Amino acid sequence: MDFSYLEGLLAGSLHLRTEDTLIYKKRKFCLDGTLPAYHFDRGYGSGANSWLVNLEGGGWCNNVRTCVYRKTTRRGSSKFMEKSLPFTGILSNNPQENPDFFNWNRVKIRYCDGASFTGDSEDRAAQLQFRGQRIWLAAIEDLMSKGMRFAKQALLSGCSAGGLATILHCDEFRGLFPGATNVKCLSDAGLFLNAVDVAGGHTLKNFFNGVVTLQGAQKNLPRSCTNHLDPTSCFFPENLIASIRTPLFILNTAYDSWQIQSSLAPPSDDPHGYWHNCRLNHAKCTGSQIQFLQGFRNHMLNVVRGFSRSNQNGLFINSCFAHCQSERQDTWFADNSPVIGNKAIALAVGDWYFNRAAVKDIDCPYPCDNTCHHLVFR
Repeated sequence: MDFSYLEGLLAGSLHLRTEDTLIYKKRKFCLDGTLPAYHFDRGYGSGANSWLVNLEGGGWCNNVRTCVYRKTTRRGSSKFMEKSLPFTGILSNNPQENPDFFNWNRVKIRYCDGASFTGDSEDRAAQLQFRGQRIWLAAIEDLMSKGMRFAKQALLSGCSAGGLATILHCDEFRGLFPGATNVKCLSDAGLFLNAVDVAGGHTLKNFFNGVVTLQGAQKNLPRSCTNHLDPTSCFFPENLIASIRTPLFILNTAYDSWQIQSSLAPPSDDPHGYWHNCRLNHAKCTGSQIQFLQGFRNHMLNVVRGFSRSNQNGLFINSCFAHCQSERQDTWFADNSPVIGNKAIALAVGDWYFNRAAVKDIDCPYPCDNTCHHLVFR
């Protein structure tokens, strides 16, 4: 895949405000000030005018210390990014692996800001640039100049922090194209919940508050949310999905392994190690721990209930202990991929995008699904 740094920034097509255009000339984007980048595999044949834009995930940084650390990794600096990446799953160019999107223009925008492409501030003392919103705008503008403005079909996707970014930027993405263009969004493992943790607190809300406050994300969060809720609440998809106007597909596991490990039962809330084994391997969870996790699943199902009533939206929530399923080939489309009702994720997403069928698939509770690719940690 071609690896491109984002250098030439033209303001016209995105109708940027004058001050934004001037600030762009500073060209400091990643946390360490290096230029952001993306990987691009051009489409062909019937997919030549179709575009899949994938937002890379990779967590967040919520304070100066963790953001300074990210500067020394590919999550905060393009200096450390691989010059080529394997495109698998929804990004694959193999029709046997990716039947609906294999010949589209496929783009992966690298993630080096630590706030799901929303921040816009800086910390000069720590030499940190929080410019996620500008990375998003710069990448989109560059792609529009490379032919995306002529797209007949477009899909914005992302996994984890990229799945959250997809929800946050979905309507912006729709706004780039004429009304006749078929534009939709796919959020994979991005349904982060403001759930009560095992200590009775709100670990993830506290964490997200640090991200939003530090990086100045407030002004770039959807106004449909910030006009009645605090900015941190508007970083949670459960407060966003009802007001998104663009067709959105939510792909998530009911027992998201990242959320279990980092927000529901993090070591900081488990000083005696009661959750240690369960956190690493679902098979070692006790009955009461599974019951607690069923409560998390119920929370998720309540969150998507209204969302799923819209004919334009899609849903695939399987009862697996996993995180991210659209970019891995084994979970996207393979002989033994996870299924709900005998339909693999790739086929469910394709059916929804091309309006071949309504897709509102919710699995029965764990442990009923024997097609899962559970993640087990050491």
